[in-house]
Amino acid sequence: MTIIIVIMMVRHKFELLYAPVTQLHLKTIERKYYSLIRNAIEDELQFEPDIETKNRKPLKRQVTFEAEWELRFGPDNRFRVFYDIDMESREVYILAIGIKERNRLFIGGKEVKI
Repeated sequence: MTIIIVIMMVRHKFELLYAPVTQLHLKTIERKYYSLIRNAIEDELQFEPDIETKNRKPLKRQVTFEAEWELRFGPDNRFRVFYDIDMESREVYILAIGIKERNRLFIGGKEVKI
């Protein structure tokens, strides 16, 4: 007789909180990308937002909006979401949403130094 034990890891969901300014950031991005942006944020940041992956990395130095993490996605990895994590309250704060064009980053239609 064979006994099989299955262990299921329970992944706890993080709450996604958007800074009010992110609405202004989205207004400078074509509407056709809104669902892509929303889906990427939900898929990548609701579970284990603090795990480094190919497209999710801690920032080496803080950007002007004081984010500690960056998520890259979309066609040619052109979209950027900058966020911070509160592990204790299980919250992810979306601080900025931008577009990277070559070596330039635009957030809210303005170029930001990186």
